[in-house]
Amino acid sequence: MAAEKMSLSKAINASLRTALEADPKVLIMGEDVGKLGGVFRVTDGLQKDFGEDRVIDTPLAESGIVGTAIGLALRGYRPVVEIQFDGFVFPAYDQIVTQLAKMHARSLGKVKLPVVVRIPYGGGIGAVEHHSESPEALFAHVAGLKVVSPANASDAYWMLQQAIDSDDPVIYFEPKRRYHDKSEVDTAAIPGPLHTARVVRPGADLTLAAYGPMVKVALDAASAAAEEGKSIEVLDLRSMSPIDFDAIQRSVERTGRLVVVHEAPVFLGTGSEIAARITERCFYHLQAPVLRVGGFHSPYPPSRLEDEYLPGLDRVLDAVDRALAY
Repeated sequence: MAAEKMSLSKAINASLRTALEADPKVLIMGEDVGKLGGVFRVTDGLQKDFGEDRVIDTPLAESGIVGTAIGLALRGYRPVVEIQFDGFVFPAYDQIVTQLAKMHARSLGKVKLPVVVRIPYGGGIGAVEHHSESPEALFAHVAGLKVVSPANASDAYWMLQQAIDSDDPVIYFEPKRRYHDKSEVDTAAIPGPLHTARVVRPGADLTLAAYGPMVKVALDAASAAAEEGKSIEVLDLRSMSPIDFDAIQRSVERTGRLVVVHEAPVFLGTGSEIAARITERCFYHLQAPVLRVGGFHSPYPPSRLEDEYLPGLDRVLDAVDRALAY
């Protein structure tokens, strides 16, 4: 099949459809995922085509949804759970971190839990409280979980396929404000490994590392900086656990500078771990401190203030300028 241009949300829908067709043990579960097709219509049409036993509308009970998925995985199924909004995941946090993440180690490797937890996350859609969180660092901190986030439709399709195929639990963060962004998807391609970072724009003066919704902002910043003669390399991290530190190191050894960008608060965010590791690994290559750009250490604000809260082009470019000034 030739590559087809599709939105990120349609790519996820196509990936789920492919998985349902390929394996009768794959199930989709969540609030309003069936008849409604999800609040973002990401699962639109799947229940109609595969039935209510494969695409299951659940009660409004996130802990029960994940707990049921764990039980189904123990019986040989491969559940794909949707958490309707990022801030709704916390009632299920106990199930995820004390059961889903631990069962493999607790059973000395005898039990596998191939569960995917899909979470639309991040801001930029003008939503109310608990609908714009970026809690990825909370899950990346938990041993036993894989944590990933696509930035474009092609990765959305293939990374979800790989997550569903994984025998380990995967937290799959979907950048909801990028749902309508379109790019080419080749559904016959052979994807690279799930947890590898990718250079999406080469450069020589500084590395901008980002993932999920902030990759587009990083690319825009690199284009703006190029107009002033600055050569910025953009690295799409793609995975927050494990992190591809080798790819970051290779990039920093070329450029000598690193700025890490994410929507989540800077304080104890993913960028903190990256900054510490790369400072250890690349101390003699760095020409400036590793800088971080992200949200503020405060609750997510009302929608009319979110443009001030979210890291945008100006804040990223300011960090670029500060790093280049050393």
